[in-house]
Formats: sequence, structure tokens, C-alpha cells
Amino acid sequence: MLDVGVSADRKWFYLSTSENSPFDAQLYRMPVAGGSRERITPQAGAHNTQLSPDEQWIADVHSYANRPPELYVMRNRVNSSEMSRLTTSPTADWRSFDWKVPEIVMIPASDGQRVPARIYRPQTMNAQPNGAAVIFVHGAGYLHNVHNYWSSYAREYMFHHFLASRGYVVLDIDYRGSAGYGRDWRTAIYRWMGGRDLQDQVDGSKYLQREFGINAERIGIYGGSYGGFMTLMALFTEPRQFGAGAALRSVTDWAHYNHGYTSNILNTPQTDSLAYRRSSPIFFAEGLEDPLLMAHGMVDVNVHFQDVVRLSQRLIELGKENWELAVYPVEDHGFVRLDSWTDEYTRIFNLFERSIGARGSKASATSGQR
Repeated sequence: MLDVGVSADRKWFYLSTSENSPFDAQLYRMPVAGGSRERITPQAGAHNTQLSPDEQWIADVHSYANRPPELYVMRNRVNSSEMSRLTTSPTADWRSFDWKVPEIVMIPASDGQRVPARIYRPQTMNAQPNGAAVIFVHGAGYLHNVHNYWSSYAREYMFHHFLASRGYVVLDIDYRGSAGYGRDWRTAIYRWMGGRDLQDQVDGSKYLQREFGINAERIGIYGGSYGGFMTLMALFTEPRQFGAGAALRSVTDWAHYNHGYTSNILNTPQTDSLAYRRSSPIFFAEGLEDPLLMAHGMVDVNVHFQDVVRLSQRLIELGKENWELAVYPVEDHGFVRLDSWTDEYTRIFNLFERSIGARGSKASATSGQR
């Protein structure tokens, strides 16, 4: 259940739930006195609803996988199929592009679970596969990103179209710890971030190798914040399953991060030093073998800039050479300047092109190999 309210006459519960599918959010009603639920919003996607004062109408902010949220109005009726749209937010140029609905696939995990992922294929963009793939790791850890409605990672959604148009298969995984799949999924990372959640990325790499014949050295990985942390753990501890990575605004040592967030998962450094030691990338930096891009805003008040500075010093001490750091002097955790976003995505794309891309160093090194 995502949200619940009670009607003015106290006869009905109005519930927003994902009970029909973890990939949708729908509005239901149920008698307070007991009885079965009735679905009001039949359209796929997400529905963020508000009843009118007389409860005869519903204002519905609805989105779908390839369409951002818009405001609709509809009658408060079971299976109310008629929705009148009141807003059109994107520009005509944006709407003119054929934005795709990513297919949702279930990846077999090494522990027997099936892990949801969105997949972007070159063929859907009328492009020829280039023999490479990219795995995107969403941030926040507990966020939900594989669904039939508009992603909070709108820039990445569009970037994935671009990557697919250049021949890359793109996989976006709701790894263990993600929201939307119940308690056991959420708590699977307890005392070890970079454990089961990282194995889901490894299983994603193996899926790409098995289903698409892509060599592991031509599979890139990238993400920001928690996704940046996961990228570092992937390159430092599982280098045989990935060929390059871009780690953006990354946590490098959980002992230096927000106590309220981290202590719920790893306890505290003084009481559970093992959890912090095995979860922090800075302790595994010697494992770096593949090209790494790190990017970080200098005025980041979430993941402090010192994280990437300390890791950079560690890489220098280890004599690692195949890495680079992009610094954004005026940016916080979430960038606000268009030129910063453009610079960051250009660097990510260029990293993949020169390493795992069709003419990259990994393509020539793996020529003739599966």
C-alpha cells in the first residue's frame, strides 16, 4: 500500500496500491465496514489522486513510462475509463520524438530470485548492436525505478535512448534494497551494502553475456550517489564482470556519510566495524583494473566532496593510472546548471566509446572472443 485516506462520510477507504503489479500504482476503494476492494483507475502507470470536496470527481496526476506526469480529471467511479487531460507539459519538439516504453525483463539471480530490470535495445532505435552494453544503477538504494510510469531519472531515461541509438544494450536494474518489492527485498543489504545488491549487478552482467553474447569486458556500469558507490564496488571487487565505469557523486566510505541513513543499514562504526569495512569502496581500491570516471560537485552537502578526494589520494598511492576525476566547482549533489549536466553526460559517453564501444580499446582486445 502506498497511501490511504477515508471518505468524508467515513464509509470508504481510498487506497493507492501496487497490488496488481509492482510496476503500477492504482487507486482503489474499499468499504470501511469490510468488503472487497474496487479499482477506480484502470489505466497502466502511476496515479497520484485527490478527491474533490464533494468527492464526485478525482484530480489525477497520471504518468506512463514514456510520458511525464500530466493533470487529468475523472469521475469518481469504479473502472472510470474516461480521463480528461488538463495539462500538456513537454514541448512540441520533445513530444515529436518517438520515446520508447522500455521492456521489463526478469533477470535470474544467483540466489534463485528474479530481479526486475528495464531494457533498452538498439533494434528499437533502428540501430545495429555494437557488441557492448551499459548497466545503470539508480541512486538512493531504496528507490524504485523499474515500473510502467515516468522515471524520476528522466535524464537517464533519455540518455539510455541515445546509448541504444549508438548500438549499446542498456539495462536498468531494481537490485536488492530497491523499494516496491517488500521487506525481504529491502533488508537484503543489511550489514553489507555492496553485497547482495552488487551481486544483482553481476547477475545482470552475466545475463547480458548469456542472452546477447556480449563479452564481460565490454559491459560498462554507471550511476550517481548510491549508484556511484555501486559502480566503484563493481570495478574494485568484480573487475572480471565489467569493462568500464562512471561513478558520480559517490559514497566512498560509509563511516563518513549521513548517520540517519547509514546506521539503519550498517549499524554504527563503533559497534559494527565489519559492516562498514566490507561496504566501503575505499578499502578495495587496489582492485581497480578498468577505466574509471569519477565526477563530483565541490559543494555537495549530501555526499561530501572529501569522499572523492580521499579516494583519489588512495588511487594515487596505489599507482593506479586508468582513472580520471571531473570536478564541478559550483554544483551540489543534484546538478542545476545545464552546462554541468551536458559536460557530465558527454564524459560518460566518451568513456564508454573509447573503452567498451565499437572502436574502443576493449573491442580490439576482445576481438574474436565471445
